[in-house]
Amino acid sequence: MAIINQKGGVGKSTTAINLSAALGEMDKQVLLVDLDPQGNSSSGLGVEKSQVQNCIYDVLLNDVPVEEVIIPDVCEGLDLVPATINLAGAEVELVSEMARENRLKDAIGTLRGKYDYIFIDCPPSLGLLTVNALVAADKLLIPIQCEFYALEGVTKLLDSMKRVKTRLNPTLDIYGVLMTMYDGRTTLSRQVVEEVRSYFGRLVFETLIPRTVKLSEAPSFGQPITLYDPSGKGAQSYMSLAKEVIARG
Repeated sequence: MAIINQKGGVGKSTTAINLSAALGEMDKQVLLVDLDPQGNSSSGLGVEKSQVQNCIYDVLLNDVPVEEVIIPDVCEGLDLVPATINLAGAEVELVSEMARENRLKDAIGTLRGKYDYIFIDCPPSLGLLTVNALVAADKLLIPIQCEFYALEGVTKLLDSMKRVKTRLNPTLDIYGVLMTMYDGRTTLSRQVVEEVRSYFGRLVFETLIPRTVKLSEAPSFGQPITLYDPSGKGAQSYMSLAKEVIARG
């Protein structure tokens, strides 16, 4: 499942980390693949990127088997394929590679069946790394921020999805749309949720992820919200989302 939206700052990495950790706490085996050169999912789970010898870059471009790159048990039930700044060069280097759109799919295809869920945290762009995620994934989880212009940009993403679906991955579909940074005190937040629900219908999760200080703080401590502030609103909302994900199958 690719966690994707080419707009930055909509809560992709926050969702990747915290949904993965919440599912891990529910006895699911989860793999999180950090495909963002900023490596926020890796640092947000306490990985010291300067200590990482091989990352997803080496899997995509140096034919290092993905099994050799996985960091096991970063949290309960959660393994991680980390990203480092090396990945920033991958967009350019992939251009000249054979079967460049299929690199990620071929690399992680061997892991199918070993995990209950594999999540891919995508970069905030529609470049070759994101196309690799679209080709590798069965489904898309789209976080959308409860702010003005929320749906702007999503149409571009849906166009890209349709192109990939037509040419490269016919099974690709939207799994769910997640409203993030929700503030129930503002009319705007409520209006955006209504607008997105009318556009995507039942694809929108019931769970709304609130805007909280603790959710913003947790990555700097290298912990998911379920460990950093287990009884807070942020943790409860991601546990609730995890239950919805399990229910959707």
